[in-house]
Amino acid sequence: MPKNTDTVQAIYQALGRGDIPFVLGAFHSQVEWIEAENFIYADGNPYIGPQAILEGVFARLGGEWNGFSAAPEQILDAGDTVVSLGRYRGTYKKTGIAVDAQFVHVFTFRDGKLAKFQQYTDTAQFRDAAGRGASANA
Repeated sequence: MPKNTDTVQAIYQALGRGDIPFVLGAFHSQVEWIEAENFIYADGNPYIGPQAILEGVFARLGGEWNGFSAAPEQILDAGDTVVSLGRYRGTYKKTGIAVDAQFVHVFTFRDGKLAKFQQYTDTAQFRDAAGRGASANA
């Protein structure tokens, strides 16, 4: 059985090449996915199950962003918990505004499958890129 850090690295690589079936296959059937508070996709928190994540997060990222990526810079092994530090990059299609934001991802595994994901990031950059900032409402 691969180490959980290997699985996390494989998930990032699959996301980078657009291999969503591989990513969904790494998920526990009742995986809980939590976007950062105030993140533009936190409206569905918590997303439960691979299909909810596919529709509520991945499809929106693919449809609303050009060149979106989540690039890990460090992956920390804590057994059934894996912490990844990295950067998001991409351009929001409707506004043409780019983001370059730090992230922390916390992955929790159960029986070799991803059972829980928690995201932390600069939500203001994403809000502003999507045109939902305070200045957009003025």
